[in-house]
Amino acid sequence: MSVDLLLSAGRGPQECAWALAQLLHRLEADAARQKLETRRTQTVPGDRPGTYRSVLVRIAGDGAEAFAASWTGTLCWQAPSPYRAGTGRKNWYVIAEPCQVDAPRTTFAEADVDVVACRTGGPGGQHRNKASTAVRATHRPTGIVVVVDTERQFSLNRRIAMRLLRQRIEHGDEAAGRAVTAARWRVHDELVRGNPTRIERPETSEQNLAPQAQQRRRRRQSTPTAPTAKRGSRPAM
Repeated sequence: MSVDLLLSAGRGPQECAWALAQLLHRLEADAARQKLETRRTQTVPGDRPGTYRSVLVRIAGDGAEAFAASWTGTLCWQAPSPYRAGTGRKNWYVIAEPCQVDAPRTTFAEADVDVVACRTGGPGGQHRNKASTAVRATHRPTGIVVVVDTERQFSLNRRIAMRLLRQRIEHGDEAAGRAVTAARWRVHDELVRGNPTRIERPETSEQNLAPQAQQRRRRRQSTPTAPTAKRGSRPAM
């Protein structure tokens, strides 16, 4: 069992791309605890290093569907902005939706085609009107039907019918593939800010501090302090 889950920052600010990266790490850690495998199959990086505008992650293992459902919907990463210290906003939203990655391909086999000889009217001479040289071919798995009567021989019309069926099935598969891609792109515009289905927050540890806070702490720790002269001692000459 495997599920493809698309996480998207939508059209949100750069903090949403940062929030997506944080939520992705949290999701992967949660999956590992439940003995599920995760793999990032597609990633679109954000403007800042280590951030993502969108990520397609494949979740595999027993219980993958239920796990994906627990991470589906509007996700909120609740933390101060790591890029704008002055902003008071702390809620950054990401959408997560299961999606279809590839449209199934139709395997064409002549054994799946019902061919019936038939007569057709119209111009073409007395032979065409009297003999059953036309072909009606039906592809059973898809229900596609073609009728060919362009040639005066049944075998030639049959060959043309098979070729037309192949072409129509291939065109149908291509259209289905485009529909799958379009549905995946629509997820990026479905992000609803507010009323999240899941809220995650950073852990209170150094590794989860915002980058600016880490830099300020490192500067304070590396700044030397002037030594304090002992009472009654004279400065060195």
